[in-house]
Amino acid sequence: MPEGYIFALRGSRRIQHIGNKAKNLGLLAGKGFPTPLTYVCTWDAYARYVQGDVQVIEELRAELAAKLDSRKRYAVRSSANLEDEQDLSFAGQFKSVLDVEGVEEILQAIRHVWDATQSPSIQAYLEQKGSGSQDLKMAVIIQEMVSAKVSGVAFSKNPITGLDEVLVEAIRGTGEALVQDGVTPQRWISKWGTWTDAPDDAIDGAGIQIELIDDVVRQTKAIARAHGRPVDLEWVYDGHQVNWVQMREITTLDIPIYSNRLSKEVFPGVIRPLVWSVNVPLVNGAWVALFTEMIGPNDIQPEALAGRFYSRAYFDMAALGQIFALLGLPRETLELLMGIEVEGPERPSFKPTTKTYRLLPRMLRFGLDKVRFSRKIETFLPAMESEFRPFELPRGEELSEDQLLERIDRLCPLVQETAYYNTVIALLMRVYNRMLKGQLGRLGVHFEGFDLSSVNRDLERFEPNAQLARLSQEYRALDEDLQQRVREMHFEQLSTVPETEALQEGIAQFLKQFGHLSDSSSDFSQEPWRENPDLVMQMILDYVPPANGASDRVRLADLQIPSLRRPFFMLIYNRARDFRWYREAISSLYTYGYGLFRDLFLALGRHFVRRGLVVQADDIFYLYLDEVREIASTEQPGYDPSELVSQRKDELDRMRELVPPETIFGAEAPILDPGQGMGLKGTPTSRGAYTGPARVLKGIQDMGRVQPGDVLVIPYSDVGWTPLFAKAGAVVAESGGILSHSSIIAREYGIPAVVSVPGACQLADDTRVTVDGHSGRILVHEAA
Repeated sequence: MPEGYIFALRGSRRIQHIGNKAKNLGLLAGKGFPTPLTYVCTWDAYARYVQGDVQVIEELRAELAAKLDSRKRYAVRSSANLEDEQDLSFAGQFKSVLDVEGVEEILQAIRHVWDATQSPSIQAYLEQKGSGSQDLKMAVIIQEMVSAKVSGVAFSKNPITGLDEVLVEAIRGTGEALVQDGVTPQRWISKWGTWTDAPDDAIDGAGIQIELIDDVVRQTKAIARAHGRPVDLEWVYDGHQVNWVQMREITTLDIPIYSNRLSKEVFPGVIRPLVWSVNVPLVNGAWVALFTEMIGPNDIQPEALAGRFYSRAYFDMAALGQIFALLGLPRETLELLMGIEVEGPERPSFKPTTKTYRLLPRMLRFGLDKVRFSRKIETFLPAMESEFRPFELPRGEELSEDQLLERIDRLCPLVQETAYYNTVIALLMRVYNRMLKGQLGRLGVHFEGFDLSSVNRDLERFEPNAQLARLSQEYRALDEDLQQRVREMHFEQLSTVPETEALQEGIAQFLKQFGHLSDSSSDFSQEPWRENPDLVMQMILDYVPPANGASDRVRLADLQIPSLRRPFFMLIYNRARDFRWYREAISSLYTYGYGLFRDLFLALGRHFVRRGLVVQADDIFYLYLDEVREIASTEQPGYDPSELVSQRKDELDRMRELVPPETIFGAEAPILDPGQGMGLKGTPTSRGAYTGPARVLKGIQDMGRVQPGDVLVIPYSDVGWTPLFAKAGAVVAESGGILSHSSIIAREYGIPAVVSVPGACQLADDTRVTVDGHSGRILVHEAA
């Protein structure tokens, strides 16, 4: 035994055979962060011990006597090779022995840690996780005890949401009560240098002082920077300084974060299944094409950019974060796009990095292409309008289901290309408008009061209001009695009144020009104006001209532009003016081309009606595109489409009544329906949502009553409760924090958990409850 088994971590480069806990402590000490003096016993000694070699005990006794101070007290803890891994936490299962003094007590504590590896609960846990006792290697940490005034945990990122914020939990005294005994801690959240959550008594100056927590936050950020990854930490305050006693990487931050802040502008309102399955590849595909021009080839999938919750569209901000990372921008800046309004001194900004500058050649090519983009637009607009025309269904002609699907497949890439132009033109218009706004501001003119509509092209071609105004004048030119008669008619009845021929022709022309418009240009299931001429006639009859017209605006001729600045001003003015026209032209073209899907799918729906599969043609909008293809390709699908349609109609009706959250963390949507009866609230510590019967356990003696799928309702949990989690659908605890045993094991098993829920154990057995691991709400329904 030339080197021995026990050595001090501080200053040592020996990191083999010491386990994850010891290795991370060594990294902390090596970076200069305050840690208690720590020794480690390598797992080579454990290997001899489990093989029955008693001589290793004598060798350790001699080493301990030579290396440790017999007058100090120590904490003896496990440091296994499998411990603190993503799928194997071993939370609370290995022994920790505190306040031991002298060689014999320390040696006995080491043997306690070793012997615990052979316990039935550890063996069952290993077996359940697909490992065996032969895979487990146990090193032991021997750490000088710190007299704890305050103890706690800290996370450099929120492990439940993945947000860029430091979360701290703390209690007075030793941290064992926080991690193992389920004591409810005080909780703070620091975001971008400001507090977004803190206990009331901390704010009032009582309880744990905010200056201590401030120091914990500062050092937590420094440790994460030094480690290069998000971390969770355990710490102890001895009245003088914070001592770090454990560090783990946070390995569960690949959390989808969905936000509808931007998506509700692109896909507003409740979205029917068919519209969703067509829109996402088209619109998101256009965005992916744009991103690819900027960053080069990538594996971003259009479907990965969006999720559908409450029948509404949400963008996956984590997927967008991948794009930000490729651009060299911090992922944290995504939180600004999500609408997080925290104003702190460390608020992130959209600053380019070295990685951004490496993309500069590609970005310059991208920018040059967009500066000259108007040339492409001039060619694209008439060409694509000609491409779309053949997709109109001629009157009296009926295509087969296969022919209709073939047309839909050919239409998709054309609409996607138009969506790309629609996106780029809108972005460029904003750029030129912003530049013109700056130029006008230097002349003392507000952009909003400047007339940009007097362009050298006919905007009225795309603007229905001007046509409505003329038709309204045509109507008001009729005598009053005839106006009243017209008001009482349907559109088709106008043909019986000769005096209204001019009005009839005007409405027919209006429908030809604007009949493809509807309430939503991004939802082809919406009825277009051409299908409801009575609505158009009502718009004409009720038309009211705007109170303030363009005559009140400042015109180009009114401006006093210095001669030296005039060339640049006119360049920007002409670009802004042209892109105003381009925006209207491409929007009209996109709405027209996209609206062609409606007629094609309705024709397909009429086939399904004749086959007795759905009740009416527009039921097809409640099926996903792959379901439509399956129905069209088989004589009889393996499910009843009409029943599926009925269920989805009911679901969408319910969704319309909801007020959805702006942000969703994780792949499951929070429960919004408050249900019946009372509700409870706690701290969410494991994501997900689950509804099932409550099983209230007051102690381990109640274990026999637990059935698969029960919601465990417990006062707290420790290692003895672990086997129950394999049966549970969710966990509710009256006490505990984010590192309590119940929280850690729930996250490991992937089931929702809410802790610190006052009165939870007062629930009656078999009461149906919904556990929302996103919001921390417990919804209590009727008893089973």
